[in-house]
Amino acid sequence: MLNNKTALITGGGTGIGKAIALLLAKSGVNIALNFSRSEEDALQTCQEVKNLGVRCLTYKADVSKDAEVKAMVSQVTADFETLDILVNNAGMTHFVEHSDLEGMKDEYWDDIFGVNVKGMFFCCRAASSELRKSRGCIVNITSIAGLTGLGSSIAYSASKAAATSVTKSLARVLAPEVRVNAVAPGIVQTRWVEGKEDHIAHLAAGTPLGRIARPEDIAEVVYSIINHAGFVTGQTIVVDGGNFI
Repeated sequence: MLNNKTALITGGGTGIGKAIALLLAKSGVNIALNFSRSEEDALQTCQEVKNLGVRCLTYKADVSKDAEVKAMVSQVTADFETLDILVNNAGMTHFVEHSDLEGMKDEYWDDIFGVNVKGMFFCCRAASSELRKSRGCIVNITSIAGLTGLGSSIAYSASKAAATSVTKSLARVLAPEVRVNAVAPGIVQTRWVEGKEDHIAHLAAGTPLGRIARPEDIAEVVYSIINHAGFVTGQTIVVDGGNFI
């Protein structure tokens, strides 16, 4: 069903993005991998994707910059001649304790919203015409932080709440040709949490399933939305092992 389709995955070189790329590639999806800084990781992931027998190309772009996003989507469309799937996985944060109100600097708000909200919107907007042609779909990777108000910083939580709202708005605007949904992970075993073993153990102990998520857990849900949920749009699927019930 997905064979020979093309997916653009932002922040696709590592973590959740990488897991999504590999799982889609196993179903015959050609992959356009976006990165902003982690070029070496993106090239390594690209080779792993190619080893699965599909096409893969990498694209450097800062998703918070609209001109770079438009240029990237245009090049992806030229290279692959179609765009069927957009996964907005790129994200960033600044770690600031919620109680440290003065520590939540203006520039941190701008950085976080620039990638997590504006960047997501820029990618959706740039890809919308091609996705309409292919009757494709969008999956935005948000976070339970946007639902709980917890997370790495107040600005990060707010950005993910905003991303959930944008998902709903775009689901209405781009229907019926394009489905738009979000996946909201809890804490995931990625480089974002490296060195925070005590924090991870504490969170895992409070989760009904007894562990935190692996990137592959998130990828499986993204794949299901893309391939098996043709009548689902405007929804946010929480993937956190039951921690937020």
